[in-house]
Amino acid sequence: MNAASLVQRLAVNAQVKRLGVGAQRVVKVGFLGPLSGPVSSWGLPGLNGCRIWVDWINRTGGMLIGGTRHNVQLLAEDCGYEPDRAAVGARRLVQDHGVGLLMMHGGDTFRPVQNYLMSRKILTSTLLPSDLSPDTPYLIAPSEIHPLYNVTAVEWLGRNRPDLRRVAMCSQTDALGLPSLATYRAAFAAEGIASVGEIRYAPEATNADEILRAMLAGNPDILCWCTSYEPMVHALTEAAFRSGFRGQIISCTADYYRRLVDRTSIDFMEGFLFQFPDFDDPELRDKAFFFNRPAEFFAEYNRRFPDSWSAVSWEYVATLDLWHAAVEKAGTAAPVSVLAAMKHGGLGEHAFGMAQWAGSELFGNDNALIGDWPVVRITNGQARIVAFGSVPAWLQRHGARLRDEMRALGLMWDQRHSSASGELRIAAELD
Repeated sequence: MNAASLVQRLAVNAQVKRLGVGAQRVVKVGFLGPLSGPVSSWGLPGLNGCRIWVDWINRTGGMLIGGTRHNVQLLAEDCGYEPDRAAVGARRLVQDHGVGLLMMHGGDTFRPVQNYLMSRKILTSTLLPSDLSPDTPYLIAPSEIHPLYNVTAVEWLGRNRPDLRRVAMCSQTDALGLPSLATYRAAFAAEGIASVGEIRYAPEATNADEILRAMLAGNPDILCWCTSYEPMVHALTEAAFRSGFRGQIISCTADYYRRLVDRTSIDFMEGFLFQFPDFDDPELRDKAFFFNRPAEFFAEYNRRFPDSWSAVSWEYVATLDLWHAAVEKAGTAAPVSVLAAMKHGGLGEHAFGMAQWAGSELFGNDNALIGDWPVVRITNGQARIVAFGSVPAWLQRHGARLRDEMRALGLMWDQRHSSASGELRIAAELD
């Protein structure tokens, strides 16, 4: 759906609302994510973004489904990134509330409920396409393609800082960290940058100074935090500052980066690379996100939820944008019909431009929406987009290298499938 049609639909909705044709029915959307605990920066800000989206759509008359207007009702469950809690939350949202779309963070909280959701044909979204497999036909990764987009910042670094030749990486050993590590391995190797250290730590670890000392032992030019949780990204960055390191730092995320600038210095944070922009960035002015109004969304978010913008503040909203367009196109909220409408033609309007439904070589199905992704650099204390990198183009050149690294860590879909029986115990109990 193009930007003009989005704006037109919003205007028509507003006109209908003014005429007094209120939404008489409700379509329910579920949010199952980490709203508390160490991964909450990848859950709660996303829920807050969804609250803004729901308020905006309902104020303008709701969704038009098969000729009838429906308000959107958002229902949330906190799983704290704990599989058992995710299973209970999924059951409540599906069985008790009958949600038409279930948005999840994914990873370790999706695997135990995979069979339960797929057997019921629940349209489910994840931020982690590594959750995809031939056994997940109703699971989509429509907004975030973690960790594939991490290659774009490494590629930019190789092109713009050819003097940097040695990298040390660290990652937690979970469904977020290990796929990220495999991707960074492949990306750095593709640029001819040698790995001089790789530290894997437990997800609950807090020993940032010890991790950093081990990373610095190889005398790296670049420190890479991979997709460490927000508390660890902050702890590692501050440890690097205290150590006197003044080289390049790269990370998947830099949530609450202004706090890091305050705790270190503007000079130290200069050039820090990551993947998630502020949505008032001038480079996003013409992007088809949130009814073609990314800056308005960013302003509204910061007004309502100050000092909480994170990597996921917009991502679940991007999923809602795609779902909304597909529901109105299909004329129904029935998950199978919505999925077919969403993927019709093989292309979709991603937050950062047109993208293609792909992923079978890596994930076993084509339910990941893959396109361009921004490279973000901190300059004078402010995050700014410096480039958009093409993930499909990178995969065309280096996909075999990435598959090798994924396989080396046991992360390819066929490897995960063969070891999944124990992880699906909770799903069997729910049935």
